[in-house]
Amino acid sequence: MADTSSESYHLTIKELPADERPREKLRLRGAGSLSTAELLAIILSTGMKGETVIDIAQRLLVEHDGLAGLARADFEDLRRTRGLGEAKAAKLKASLEIARRLSAAQPHERPQIKSPEDVYLLLGSEMAMLDQEQLRVLLLDTKNRVMRTVTVYQGSVNSAQVRVAELFRDAIRANAPSIILTHNHPSGDPEPSSADAQVTTEAARAGDLLGIDVVDHIVIGDGRFTSLRREGRGFN
Repeated sequence: MADTSSESYHLTIKELPADERPREKLRLRGAGSLSTAELLAIILSTGMKGETVIDIAQRLLVEHDGLAGLARADFEDLRRTRGLGEAKAAKLKASLEIARRLSAAQPHERPQIKSPEDVYLLLGSEMAMLDQEQLRVLLLDTKNRVMRTVTVYQGSVNSAQVRVAELFRDAIRANAPSIILTHNHPSGDPEPSSADAQVTTEAARAGDLLGIDVVDHIVIGDGRFTSLRREGRGFN
């Protein structure tokens, strides 16, 4: 009999009991019937000695406080995680990046921004997962449809570091008549700081000189947002 106690032995999904095989469940019942751990198990494919691939997937979700935390995890940290390694970590990060891009993609015409809620629906879920502050600028056409979204800064967003010219560079090149500023607070609290209001004031003044309207500045938190325009902060 073969010795299955070797460290190199891996449990595959096919070796699991039939009612625990995620691929079989997906084929018979659809992807919606699978738990998040089972979906991750399909991506990871194999387990390790003493731990099935579903066990590893469940452990990852617990260690990272769910799927959003896992999406924020650093590649090197994942690579060093027991039961993963470089290839599985790469598969996992690639799959989560595809999911992020899909959530941001618009299947039909460019999205039209009619309210701060529209900005949040477009970028909220993605930016709430970022572990650093990131400042993005939405370039709008004359009908307030999004032409492009550009990332201008990553790190602390404050008036001492943000160069106002950078906020308008792409808008000028694209001949965009208006822009919306948006950035996230990794703390999860979307309450604007005094620095956020100062950046907004300086941007609005520069926009007046350039003939580019700064429509709003949206601060994204965990499951919620704040519109500085709506709050009357940073706009005259």
